[in-house]
Amino acid sequence: MAQTARVTSIDEFEYELPDERIAQSPVEPRDSARLLDATAPSGELGHRHVRDLAELIRPGDVIVANDTRVIPARLALAKETGGAVEVFLLNPASEADPGGDAWRALVRPSRRVKPGTVVNDPSGAAAVEVGEDLGAGVRVVRPATGESMLELAQRIGTVPLPPYISESLDDVERYQTVYANNERSVAAPTAGLHLTPAVLDACRDAGAQLHTVELAVGLGTFRPILVDDISEHEMHGEQFLVAPEVLAACRDAERVIAIGTTTVRALESAATFGLDEGTTELFISPGYDWKLVDVLFTNFHQPRSSLLVMLASFAGPRWRDIYAAALAEQYRFLSFGDAMIVGRSMMGPA
Repeated sequence: MAQTARVTSIDEFEYELPDERIAQSPVEPRDSARLLDATAPSGELGHRHVRDLAELIRPGDVIVANDTRVIPARLALAKETGGAVEVFLLNPASEADPGGDAWRALVRPSRRVKPGTVVNDPSGAAAVEVGEDLGAGVRVVRPATGESMLELAQRIGTVPLPPYISESLDDVERYQTVYANNERSVAAPTAGLHLTPAVLDACRDAGAQLHTVELAVGLGTFRPILVDDISEHEMHGEQFLVAPEVLAACRDAERVIAIGTTTVRALESAATFGLDEGTTELFISPGYDWKLVDVLFTNFHQPRSSLLVMLASFAGPRWRDIYAAALAEQYRFLSFGDAMIVGRSMMGPA
């Protein structure tokens, strides 16, 4: 079958998302979220709930999830003059401070904070020293308290919700997966928010193996695409860890089912670069040569985002049909929205 031309214009990843379709709060219980089933080889779409996931599982499947935990990455601070400064932690910057505890962070307003400025917590006590400017509002920051940066964040930080969510969250644990482990991410691997111990147990009973990987969700995942030609988009690096036994299980699997796009990035980075761990800047777009993932369980993503571009690479042109059906059927979108499960297209680039 002849392959279609590779799509490179970001305009091809636009769709109309009404504000009322953006979920402002998660449903309860977690597994009552709706699940659009796009796994049928015929292309027929089905409508289920996440609690039904095990009905789609086959013996020999390997299900992989990202088990990183979201840190309280948003620090509301102030200069001595009283001017507000927000420090949004991204990831450790060990090469910038060997042996120390430096982090990369988005600092706002960055241009008004000179290198060496110490900003204070709400009590007026010194909290963070803002250092070098790395460009695009990203700075190197260090704790000014004698604590580690994670200890400081746990004491005075808040878990950051996406900017399109305007409602507060009564229980911050609802923005963590039930299997969250190491505190490494500054945003949740949101597809996993739907899963419960009962759903995971049912998948095991259906014959699946369950494994976890780590991808420290950071700027690379949620940074928007700002260029017209997606081939010019640059991903920020994110740390990943895929244990050798997990990679081996995936290679022996009947199907590899990835829970979320961050799991995809970890698995495909390990397979592409031949590394168990490291920093990945992998940008998956139409034309990518898929190595491991056969089925993707994910949320519905923003227009013109790198996550939607990844989905288009995975699902092919039918991503538009899937999204059109979800909108027509009143599915809820984005981080606290509903989910879909889709099989990888074998039709070539979108």
